[in-house]
Parts: sequence; C-alpha cells; structure tokens
Amino acid sequence: MWILLALALLTLSFNKKIAVGLLLVTSVWAGWLGVIDLRVAGGIILLAAISLTGYTLPQRPAIQRTIECLLVMLAVALTLHLMPGFHNPKILDLVKAGPESAPFTLYFNFDKALTPFVLLICTGSLFVRETPPPRPLWQWLVLLLTVPALLWLAVLLGGLKIEPHWPQWLLPFALANLFFVALAEEALFRGYLQQRLAGFMHPAVALVIQALIFGSVHLAGGLLLVIFASLAGVIYGLAWMWSGRLWVSVLFHFALNICHLLLFTYPMSVRQ
Repeated sequence: MWILLALALLTLSFNKKIAVGLLLVTSVWAGWLGVIDLRVAGGIILLAAISLTGYTLPQRPAIQRTIECLLVMLAVALTLHLMPGFHNPKILDLVKAGPESAPFTLYFNFDKALTPFVLLICTGSLFVRETPPPRPLWQWLVLLLTVPALLWLAVLLGGLKIEPHWPQWLLPFALANLFFVALAEEALFRGYLQQRLAGFMHPAVALVIQALIFGSVHLAGGLLLVIFASLAGVIYGLAWMWSGRLWVSVLFHFALNICHLLLFTYPMSVRQ
C-alpha cells in the first residue's frame, strides 16, 4: 500500500489524473487496513473530485484568498498531524541507529503524504515554476557541499557525533523520509510558502522567512534543532529558487537526512 502511495506522489508532478487514481486505490486499501476512517475517505474522494475536474480558484480575489487560506490551513494540519481520522502505523518503535544514538520511533504518515495533493489545488506551479536563469556549476557544487558542512557544524556544536552505521531498516526509513516527510515539507515550505512570499517581496527575504518558519516548527526538539533546521531551510530554499523544481529541493532534503542517518548519531546523540 505504501509503495502505491509513493507512486501516486511521484506521479503527481507530471500526471495528475494517474496520481489521483493511484491515491483513490491506495485510500481504499488504507481504509480496509484501518489506517484511515470514513471521515478521511470522504475527504479524499472530495479532494480527488476537485483535482480531476481541473478546478481552479475563483477569479474574485476575496473568495480566492478565503479558499486558498482554508486549503493551506488543511495542508498545515495534515503536515502537523492535527487532523482526526488518521491512524498512522508505527513501523519502528524506539530503535537505536547505533550505541551513541538516541532512540527514535518511525511512523508511515498517510496524512502528511496528502499535503502535496492539497497544495497543488492552490498553485499549479507547485512542482515546476518558471525556469530561472541557469547557475554556474560551481555554485551548485558549493550548495551540495553545504549538506555535509551543516552536519559537521552540528557535531561542532555538540548536537551530533560521528557514528557510521547501516541499519537493517534503511529501506523503510528511506521510503518514508523521501515521500512522506521530505516531499510533504518541501511542498509546504518551498513549493508553496516560499513561492507565495517571493511573489510580493524580494526572493532573498522570502528565502529567509520560510527558513525561519521551517526552523520554528522544530521547536520541540530544542534551540539547537531550530537553528539546524533553519539553516537546512536555507539550503533547500536555494535549491528550489535556483532550479525552479520542487523535486530538486526534495532531493537535497532527502540527501541531508540520509547522510545524517548513515554517518552520524540519529536523530541526535544519546546524551542530548
């Protein structure tokens, strides 16, 4: 079922009808397994109907803003697991990546995975916007190097330790992290928020604001995590801004998380 949901998300960027069809099949399967209840199933059918009819927001500005605001609130609630009716299965329970790593729990989040479907109604350029001027290769290489540099900074600040490992649960972690975490968060913070902000302010200011908001979402993990996430938000935001492609920022996000898991204490040092 989860692979089918991942395929729906992968397809969403280039064929919305197939993606919605896959989502409907996945939802039936999820309902049968008890991952979602009837409230969610009804909402997904409505969402699918809106998507398949080619619905666009009304031209009247007041109505347009109201509907878009409601949709964004729904996307935020899905991302933060605030919507009722979801029973996301626990895949890993208090496992440790290594002896110096703190235990963590992994869920497969059906609710968070719906975020890109909702936001695509708000903006058709969620995945691909107008292609910006090409950047020199050396700038991309520098941006790529900021991924390990940020992790090294976390080590210097005492939040992480070097601890290479290859956990047996790498594949389910990668599936969940790529499609049900990185894609959902990039759709909300870069594909939607940064794009909307850049529409009425300088792109650099939009970049900083979305990064700070992205960092603040991680406040429960402490100040160090907020700083770390904010800096990561700058990296992902630059990847999106330079490429105009959401999947580029998703891959940067995923690469940082995988490097974190494989080479450092995950999610943090056990003494934190």
